[in-house]
Amino acid sequence: MSLEKTLSYQFLKRTNLSLSNLGFREVPLEGAPPFKTYPQAEKIPLKIKEFPATKDFFSILISRRSDRRYKRTPLSLEEISLLCFAIQGVTARAGYYLLRTAPSAGALYPIETYLAINYAKDISPGIYHLDVRDFALEKLQEGNFGPLLKDLALGQAFLETASLVFIWSAILRRTMAKYGERGLRYIFMDVAHICQNLLLTATALELKACPIGAFFDEDFNEFLKLDGKEETVIYLATVGK
Repeated sequence: MSLEKTLSYQFLKRTNLSLSNLGFREVPLEGAPPFKTYPQAEKIPLKIKEFPATKDFFSILISRRSDRRYKRTPLSLEEISLLCFAIQGVTARAGYYLLRTAPSAGALYPIETYLAINYAKDISPGIYHLDVRDFALEKLQEGNFGPLLKDLALGQAFLETASLVFIWSAILRRTMAKYGERGLRYIFMDVAHICQNLLLTATALELKACPIGAFFDEDFNEFLKLDGKEETVIYLATVGK
């Protein structure tokens, strides 16, 4: 098969911008609510007493490596709070928009963060959702799901030994309602910005982290009770000591 016949290449060509198609939207979609919450869930407030002193930024860049070796060591609420702030912490307001630590096309923020906590000092093991506005974790399920997460990620054992597994989903129409099919490009850029913030912050806190692209998509959606259409899992990362 030639490159030109692949779906990936056809998608890139179909969503190219030029002077002749600026403003053209092939897929008219209604928008989606800008925030997702679970009103019935127990909330655990995230707390940051102060930002810790760390290495200088360029030393952090040099030190960053993907690491899959973890000690099943509990992380503190402070460490978890710092990681969550780094990926989607609110840093400013611009009218209706809550601007955050990672950029997003059109300030639309289509990415939702779920957190599987395997080992923590102050939070029971379970699955949580990050409530961006309240800077809190919403408890969805209690229990250690490390063995299951390993199976859902093609048997990658370090999902079981990591202290945390970050699971990112995308609410597609948040971005595609404005940018059409090209918006899918921006969604993957958005999650990449978020993940890089996580990796650098983990390095700054002397933690280990590893991004993950290999997993069973529909099985993860079913596990988180996502429909796979309006919202679907697109990226993972582990953090631990």
